[in-house]
Amino acid sequence: MYVIVGLGNPTLKYAKTRHNVGFDAVDLLGKMNHIAVNKRKFKGLTGQGKICGEQVVLVKPQTFMNLSGECVREVMDFYKVKPESGLVVLYDDIYIQPGELRIRQKGSAGGHNGMKNIIAHLKTQDFVRIRIGVGEKPEGMDLADYVLQRFPKAERAEVDDALLRSAKAVEEILSNNVEAAMNKYNQRKS
Repeated sequence: MYVIVGLGNPTLKYAKTRHNVGFDAVDLLGKMNHIAVNKRKFKGLTGQGKICGEQVVLVKPQTFMNLSGECVREVMDFYKVKPESGLVVLYDDIYIQPGELRIRQKGSAGGHNGMKNIIAHLKTQDFVRIRIGVGEKPEGMDLADYVLQRFPKAERAEVDDALLRSAKAVEEILSNNVEAAMNKYNQRKS
């Protein structure tokens, strides 16, 4: 079984913002695989089904970003899934251009507070993560203001393409392995 987590903030106020691309990716993955992510459980919204023949639980924590680990820990404990073999987390990254992805098998939080909280609750950095580029904040702009704004129209198509590729990357991980997904989707834009 796999637990696929998309990070974001609950409520419509934050819908379609840079910080919510993890939610958007999980919603798209659910839609592509006919899994509704709408059951309130474990301090989050969840949906169960199969993707590429594997049992999955799709999760959108509803604790706000900085407390995402509370939800993830509850899900992992309930389903008895080990992070290193069954967790994939999708989230925004300001150090990557809009439209680009970075898939890694493990690593630090890289300054992302949602990831810091997950790592603290799981007591490990050893799990797959798919970082979705949202672009660097303009100089002088507050980071919170930047990540909580919606994408300008010029970037929206790139981001939508990255969301589709991130969903396909999850499918690649489930049907093959992380290395195959990294080789296929960790390509920089030219």
